[in-house]
Amino acid sequence: MKMQLNVIIILFLFITVNIFSNNDDAKYETLTFAQAASLAVAASADLKHSYASQAVMEGAWKWGLREYFPRINISISENDRVQQYGADNFMKNYGLSLDQLIWDGGRTSMSRKLERAELNLSSSRLDRMAGEIAESAIAVYRNILSSRKILEIKIAALSVLEEQKRILGEEVQLGLALSIDLASADLSLADAKLDITSLQLDLDEMEKQFAELLGLDSLPVLIEKIDINRTVIFPAAVAASALAREKNPDLIEARHSIYKKQMEVKFASNSWIPSLRLNGNFGLSGQGYPLTRYNWSLGVSVEFSSPWFQNRFGVQTGWEPPFDRNAMLQNSLTPLPNPAASYGTDQARIALSLEQEKYEIVLERIGRIAAAAIEKCILANQKRILAIEAAALGKERCRIEEIRLGLGHITRLKLMEIFIEQTQRDTNVVQAAISLLEAERELERLLNLEPGKLGEFAANISLLRSDI
Repeated sequence: MKMQLNVIIILFLFITVNIFSNNDDAKYETLTFAQAASLAVAASADLKHSYASQAVMEGAWKWGLREYFPRINISISENDRVQQYGADNFMKNYGLSLDQLIWDGGRTSMSRKLERAELNLSSSRLDRMAGEIAESAIAVYRNILSSRKILEIKIAALSVLEEQKRILGEEVQLGLALSIDLASADLSLADAKLDITSLQLDLDEMEKQFAELLGLDSLPVLIEKIDINRTVIFPAAVAASALAREKNPDLIEARHSIYKKQMEVKFASNSWIPSLRLNGNFGLSGQGYPLTRYNWSLGVSVEFSSPWFQNRFGVQTGWEPPFDRNAMLQNSLTPLPNPAASYGTDQARIALSLEQEKYEIVLERIGRIAAAAIEKCILANQKRILAIEAAALGKERCRIEEIRLGLGHITRLKLMEIFIEQTQRDTNVVQAAISLLEAERELERLLNLEPGKLGEFAANISLLRSDI
């Protein structure tokens, strides 16, 4: 009975694992540009480590709120003294001390804001790192699509060339063509097959590397297609420049950097403001339990700290019932503790000014780059259209040359050369379409848009302009 129960449990676990495995496989049956980018980001070990470190720093920053709350110290001691001459002493002391920051001119708050700015800057850099990883996955995706399409074109062209070579062989047997033409055709076919084999090997290696980049065992079906005849729409240069100035990752990081420099200037400027702290003590003591004696004290301390002098002034008073009272006044002065630090504020202001100037330069440059990227997309689209037209004219030429072959004006070897030229034209169409996708993606990155969202942004801008 026990063995049967174990068998049932093993079968249940086996079925469960298979179900979950099938669900995971089904999850990645197809792959889009956006999914490839997400998988590449999730599979990056360096990025995972960086995000984990960022999470640790975020947690440490949250615990920094502890600076606003009182510092409590609990002390317990027992001092036993056995004397040969005199009375023995078994003194027991329990103490509780408290130290609370009352006011420090906002330095603690500014320090936390400075740490927050550094964390925001670090987070922005991590986002850019993730963007670079995602972009590399999208680029490989595009290259695979391009290679597959070109391979498909060349395989189809090889079939046409093989058919022409077969006909040429029959013509040689009938004495209608020269043997040298057949030899030249064999060389052309060999070159075409070698080119296809080389392209296939490169494609296989690229697909394996792509699967590894995505953290998958095998590559899913890539559902994105290269549509050479698709309709494209681009936003106006003014709208693209405005969005780039608002959302560009470089500018976002620059804004975080400026905010950090502002906090550094403010922190350095307010370093002279004194801090006020409240401290108190309460103690119990006695020779035995229960402890019958107690005492308490309460004090205030003020600390001035600057590059030229450092002064700490404290007042404390207390009572030890029933009769004893105490009071203490203390002051310490350190002249010229760190005169060189007086230049810290000026250095912080210079760094802020430099960061602001760099931001203005980048802001102006990003606007120009966005306008230039629009022009680049337009030119890439024109190049695609011209390549399509050239391929269409090439097909018409192939048809005409076939007629000329039938009339005996050209040889079949010449027709095969024309077919090879047409293959290159069809390849140029695919490459032009890929160049357009690359130009569009470059613009999307500049505008901080997700893959494929450029057309949607352009359409929304067009709708807004039409409504106005």
